[in-house]
Amino acid sequence: MDEKIITIMQEAFNTSQITPQTDQNNCEKWDSLHHLNLIVELENAFDVEFEPEEIAEMRSFEAVSRILAAKLH
Repeated sequence: MDEKIITIMQEAFNTSQITPQTDQNNCEKWDSLHHLNLIVELENAFDVEFEPEEIAEMRSFEAVSRILAAKLH
């Protein structure tokens, strides 16, 4: 699942520089518009719907992966 998340993040942020250590502080393309794009892409790819609180918490690859894993189980 992590590889799929990385691919989606690379597409949403239009960069190949995504790793499991990526967060809003070290990814200059992670702004509010790209964040919304990421959420839409994740929801479509995994057929889930995130709550506003979850969306606000998704500020790093680790958080995205953790929240998505909880949604899928």
